[in-house]
Amino acid sequence: MSVPDLNSGALAPVLDEIEMTALKVTGEIPEALNGALLRNGPNPYSGRSEGSDVLSWWPEAAMLHSVQFADGEAQAYRNRWVRSHAWARYQNIEDISEFVETNPNVNILRHGGTTYAMAEGGVPLAVNSDLGTEGARALGAMTAHPKVDPVTGELFWFRADWNQPWLLYGEVDAQGQSQRELEIEVAGPGMMHDMAITASHSILMDLSVGYDFSLLQKGVRMPICWQEGRPSRLCLVPRGSGEVIWVEIEPCFIQHVINAYDIAGSKIVFDVVRYPWYLKFDMATTEFKANPLGVPWRYVIDIEAGTATETQLDDRRVELPRINESRTGRPYEYHYSVAQPSNTEMRGVLKYDLKTGHAECHDIDPGDSNSEPVFVPATSRADSAEDAGWVLVCVYRAATDTSEVRILDAHRIADAPLAVVDLGRRIPAGFHGAWIPA
Repeated sequence: MSVPDLNSGALAPVLDEIEMTALKVTGEIPEALNGALLRNGPNPYSGRSEGSDVLSWWPEAAMLHSVQFADGEAQAYRNRWVRSHAWARYQNIEDISEFVETNPNVNILRHGGTTYAMAEGGVPLAVNSDLGTEGARALGAMTAHPKVDPVTGELFWFRADWNQPWLLYGEVDAQGQSQRELEIEVAGPGMMHDMAITASHSILMDLSVGYDFSLLQKGVRMPICWQEGRPSRLCLVPRGSGEVIWVEIEPCFIQHVINAYDIAGSKIVFDVVRYPWYLKFDMATTEFKANPLGVPWRYVIDIEAGTATETQLDDRRVELPRINESRTGRPYEYHYSVAQPSNTEMRGVLKYDLKTGHAECHDIDPGDSNSEPVFVPATSRADSAEDAGWVLVCVYRAATDTSEVRILDAHRIADAPLAVVDLGRRIPAGFHGAWIPA
C-alpha cells in the first residue's frame, strides 16, 4: 500500500506558520464570496514525516490552513498548528494543563456558532477566525464526520473506539447541549469513519475493517485491516428515540458517505463511495496490499423488511464526495467528488447529476493534484437551484511546488475557473475542509 514519498510533492509538510495578505489573483472573484476556506490535515512539527505509508501519515500533528475572501478579493492566507498537548510538549512548555490531549487533524465543522477542528475519536477543539485554538467546548470525543441537520440545527455523532464501549451514538441540539447518548452493541472494535442522517434516522456502518492488535508486533502503527468473515452491516438509529435496526449488506468498506434521505414506503436512499475491500494485510510480506479504488454506490434500505438493495451508480473511481450541505439528509440532485485516475492520484473534480446520470469533470494537469471540492452556496443570487454557487478546490502545482485555490462556477465546473488564487507556497495534501461564512 505504498504512496508517493511523504516528504516531497503534494504530501510534503511545511515548516512554519505564516500570514500573507498580498495574494496574486487571476480572474475575478465573485463579490458574494465572503468567508474563509479552511483546510485540515497532518503536518509533523519537525517538518518531516516518518514512515512510508498512509498509516504512518494519518496520525501526524493537525495543521489548519485558511484563505479569506471578501468583496471580490482574496484578503489573506494563514496556517497554524492546532495548540494541543503534543504541540505544547514540542514547544517545551512546562505547564501544559491548559492544553487538550487530542489531535484534530481530519475535519472542520461549524455548529452552534462555533468552528471546530475534529479528529477520529478525539475531542473537537474550537478555533477562531485567525485559526487560534480556543480549546474544548461542550462536545465530547467523537467521529471526525458528525452530521448537522440543516433544518433543525441538531448535530448527530458517533464514537468508535478500540476500548469498550466500542460504539457510542449521540444527539446534540442546535445550542450544543447533549440530548441523547446511546451505547450500541457490536461484536468487536471496527474502523468507522463517516455516518449519514435522514429526517428520520441516523445511519452508522459496522463494516469488514476492524482492529487486529497483533499487527503492532509487525511494526504497523495503526492496527486496522480487512477481516475476512466479518460481516458488513448498516445500523439505523431512529432520531430522538426508538430501537436500533440492523441491515446486513455485502462485505465492503465505506470510507465516506455522499448523502441519505427518506422516500415513501418506509425506505431510505443511502449513497456512498464503496470499496469491495480495504486495508488487506499480507502476513507473508508483512505489508498492506494496494487498495482498490472506490465507486459511487447506492443502497435502498427497506426499514420494515430489514433489507437493502445495492446498485453501482457509476464506474468512475472517486473519493471525498461533497454536496450542497443545505441538502444534508434530504433529497438532492448533485454531488462533487475527487477523481482518482490511479491508486496514488487525486486529480480532477467530478460533478454528478443524479437525475440524468451525467457527470462533468474539471480537469487537473497530469502531475498535479487537488483536494476535495467544497461547495459554497450563492445565497445572494436569485437563482435558487441546488447547484447555484461555487466549488472551491485547492490544487497543488508540481512544476512550482506551490498551491492555488480555484473558484469554479458550480453550474459549469468543466469550464475554466472564474478565478485562481496563487498562494506562492504549498498547502500539503490533507483530509477535509469547510467553507466558513463571514
